[in-house]
Amino acid sequence: MSQEIYGSEPEATRRNAGAAESSRASRGWWDRNADEYQSDHGTFLGDDRFVWGPEGLDEAEAALLGPAAGLKGLDVLEIGAGAAQCSRWLAAQGARPVALDLSHRQLQHALRIGGGVPLVEADAGCLPFRDGSFDLACSAYGAVPFVADPVQVFREVRRVLRPGGRWVFSVTHPIRWAFPDEPGPEGLSVAASYFDRVPYVEQDEHGEAVYVEHHRTLGDRVRDVVAGGFRLVDLVEPEWPDWNDQEWGGWSPLRGHLIPGTAIFVCERDGRDRA
Repeated sequence: MSQEIYGSEPEATRRNAGAAESSRASRGWWDRNADEYQSDHGTFLGDDRFVWGPEGLDEAEAALLGPAAGLKGLDVLEIGAGAAQCSRWLAAQGARPVALDLSHRQLQHALRIGGGVPLVEADAGCLPFRDGSFDLACSAYGAVPFVADPVQVFREVRRVLRPGGRWVFSVTHPIRWAFPDEPGPEGLSVAASYFDRVPYVEQDEHGEAVYVEHHRTLGDRVRDVVAGGFRLVDLVEPEWPDWNDQEWGGWSPLRGHLIPGTAIFVCERDGRDRA
């Protein structure tokens, strides 16, 4: 969840937020905070690493998209790419990635780093690609936690994937919503209902959302995957490694050794036509 400052301190609340409001808030928040985000986390993320989350699980070791040697020549869509670090790693393996993000400022950081990866500014709920354009799609904490209708995103991803294509995405582990978003001991006591699906919203003095994050239970995520036309192949809950001593928002070694912080859904597009 966000802890950024937007002008005067925004009001944190739980209230409904629809697709348009969520998209507008996300675009604005990431445009305003991209510089600070890349400054704070750029070293950890690297310029050309594929890191699935704050735990530091690296695709080079995890191979959730498949063996690195098998990526050569594949068309890959990265959704919520930020500065396109993951896409650069994919390109280094011989893949043909396209990095998509809602935030213009994040993509400017991708241009700053360079690497020649094609960049597209667009909403994940309306992908500007033809049917069957990609072999793989991936998203490391991009888009999915911030959209009001994840099934719409999944259906769009399915549409642009070829039959049998893999879709892998990481999000905050749903259990974290029951705990305060704090890295210290205060973040280890249940403070809210895990089943409360009302979005977390930060809003300005006019009541306009400036940050929105949506909660889905683990079961909700599985059902959304299926409703989007995918088969769930694996659900990965990265353990906190001993080498990682950093704190990243509510993620920390203290919490990471006790409760999961990230959930990674490994999905495959079914081969059936859907109405």
